[in-house]
Amino acid sequence: MESTGASAPWLFLALFVAASVLMIWRLEAMSDSGFEGTVLGTLVMPYCSGVGNLIFAFLLGRHGGPGAEVMTNSLVNNVTNMTLVIGAPTIVWGMRLMPATKRKGKDGGQTHELNRLSLLLTLTAALFFTGAVWALARDGKLDSGDGLVLVGFFLFWQCFHVFDVLKSNVRQNRSFNWLLPLDLALLAVGAYGVYLSIDWLVNWLQHQPHEGFISAKYLGWLSGWLMVLPNGMLALYYGWRGRPEIIYTSQVGDGHICVPLCVGIYALYHTLVVPALFQTGVLILLGATLVHILFVTLFGRLPRFMGWALVAGYGWFLYRGLPR
Repeated sequence: MESTGASAPWLFLALFVAASVLMIWRLEAMSDSGFEGTVLGTLVMPYCSGVGNLIFAFLLGRHGGPGAEVMTNSLVNNVTNMTLVIGAPTIVWGMRLMPATKRKGKDGGQTHELNRLSLLLTLTAALFFTGAVWALARDGKLDSGDGLVLVGFFLFWQCFHVFDVLKSNVRQNRSFNWLLPLDLALLAVGAYGVYLSIDWLVNWLQHQPHEGFISAKYLGWLSGWLMVLPNGMLALYYGWRGRPEIIYTSQVGDGHICVPLCVGIYALYHTLVVPALFQTGVLILLGATLVHILFVTLFGRLPRFMGWALVAGYGWFLYRGLPR
């Protein structure tokens, strides 16, 4: 692929998309293997859609790349998820977590209520993690001690969800499907494809002249948009399937991968100096999260007009954040 000259960037981009599609395909199979609904969106999908961000942070940390680009990558990813990627499916299909009329019977809408409460917990965690990064970076940087705290926050959060899955399986007297190891192996193949593509694309982009949009000057922005592609595919697919709880939790869960994990990983390697985009990105992220919490709590859904508002908020983020 490297020997194809001018076609190489497009081929590695295609490899990234193909590897991401492979991971999403096996995610659908895993939904029948002990991971369902909001748990699938919170615990499994974020690693598949966010593995690119993790690899990006690892590569720049290992090679001593600019930490500001890691923070930009994470903020672009999270803000895009919480505004555009959730807002666009809301405009097309709506985002109703609770049924319009309460169903009668044994279940009585209990599943929908549990999904709503799980989503609210995930959104609250996003609010907490973003606030923690803002508090630790008030001096304009994140050092190794800050990175250790952020990675520790994330690991505790994931342990909580692992035990939640195990408890749920015990209650329902079910076990993981025997195909789960195969699914995990295929996910690992997809992750390796993502690693190869991002490693080459980041190295290629860093060697481009600092002129024009496709250049090292916009490394954080371009990589952030690239890694949002799997999230967009997830949102469109599950919007079409009528599974809004997975759309919501997969996007919020992917945000946890970036903030706090990705910025924490880089800070373990080198001190991360926050970019000028930091304050704008954090404010929009906190505002969007509060909006989601408000509407999910009071109405159990996100109305279409709020989808338009979120998309408009993303436009404002681009206007304020993109370097001129």
